[in-house]
Amino acid sequence: MDIEEFVKKNMRQQKDENEIIEKLTTIIEYYKNINSKQAKLLSKTVYDEVKTTENLDKTELKKLLDYPKTNIHMGEFGVGSRGQGDFYVHNQIAQIIKNTDTSSIVNPTAQDDGGVVKVEDTYYITTAIDGIHSRLSDYPFLAGFHTARATLRDVCVMGANPVALISDIHLADDGDVGKILDYTAGICAVSELTQVPLVSGSTLRIGGDMVLGDRLVGAVGAVGAVGSSNTLPKARSNAKEGDLILMTEGCGGGTITTTSIYNNYPEVIKETLNVQFIKASQLLNNYPSEDKIHAMTDITNGGIIGDSNEINKTTGLGIHLYSENIKNLINSKVYNMLDDLDIDVLGVSVDSLMIIVSEEESDTIIRLLNENKIKTDVIGKITNTGKTYLEDESGNIKQLVPKFREAAYTPIKKVIDSINEVDFEENKKTINHATVESIKKKDEIVSWIKSRYE
Repeated sequence: MDIEEFVKKNMRQQKDENEIIEKLTTIIEYYKNINSKQAKLLSKTVYDEVKTTENLDKTELKKLLDYPKTNIHMGEFGVGSRGQGDFYVHNQIAQIIKNTDTSSIVNPTAQDDGGVVKVEDTYYITTAIDGIHSRLSDYPFLAGFHTARATLRDVCVMGANPVALISDIHLADDGDVGKILDYTAGICAVSELTQVPLVSGSTLRIGGDMVLGDRLVGAVGAVGAVGSSNTLPKARSNAKEGDLILMTEGCGGGTITTTSIYNNYPEVIKETLNVQFIKASQLLNNYPSEDKIHAMTDITNGGIIGDSNEINKTTGLGIHLYSENIKNLINSKVYNMLDDLDIDVLGVSVDSLMIIVSEEESDTIIRLLNENKIKTDVIGKITNTGKTYLEDESGNIKQLVPKFREAAYTPIKKVIDSINEVDFEENKKTINHATVESIKKKDEIVSWIKSRYE
């Protein structure tokens, strides 16, 4: 509960000061073990703070303090829901980064799993960060475990060996401190299993004194290195027409864990607790003919539909997939749960490793992974169509197009899918304008700082 936003919204609706303070007092009493007098004092103080900021004269600092308002909400546009809306906003973020005067080998404009920079002329550094699944707030060990595993995956698939983990955790004011400890233990479980140390982090409250409740949010970042400057990152852009697409067994991660918890399939949780994906990546990063491995990615961003679409956009190439092969590489308990719940297995994160390799090397790589107890097979090939197609066991072929959101995998997501309607194309224009304004603001502030100090 964001009490600062509560006051702001009531002010915008021109509610009476006393009415706002009385309502907020009741809310604070509900969350806090304090008396009415103390709750009212807090409410009045919050009101006064908000009034000060709302009445702040922004004339001279307007560009610095204001932001380009779109009146489009995160959930409304599907940001974070791994569908068309989410991909579009990430593309706009990449445009701001692209317009920044810095250099990198791989950055968010490629829509890849991690970023890569070159240090002098010696080696590559790869970085990645993943946020915890929002519905795992009450299950901090699982939140820490799956976020740490996800960020290590993102480093590994770029062709780097992970060398360090960093943690960021934000717990709301009423959250139990034990959540922080359990979250850290989840990260450290992955750290120990992969022998990648957790070396630093940050621990803060969400919104300081202004957010009530016990919601947990946070992220885990990873740093990896490639020792040779001759080794190219395994970015999606390196895929070539004629390459085969391999996939490892998908046992799920944070998304599948969330699905199992909120749909009452607790037995599936244990299927997700492994680091096989990272072991597979490390095997491939040390593969003798590593130049035959052109690209790697994890199947997470809206499932194989979302990731394939991103590869299409990045490379201009097409993808032809075989549905039966994909089905056979989904953990049976995970697959049966998704099937029972009528959740599209192609539109949800199953945490498989997708490996794009030259055709002549595919059998050797499959054998290597299978010998190390990592179930792997061919699921498709790279074509020149610019689109993704799926072929079923009967030879029928259909195009796969990302939906506005990833497959709805919790009861609340199914309800939201049924009631949310947006004018996608019109919203894109508004967000594009806000992107241009953000770039313009960045350029102006950078110029001002340079003129003052250089």
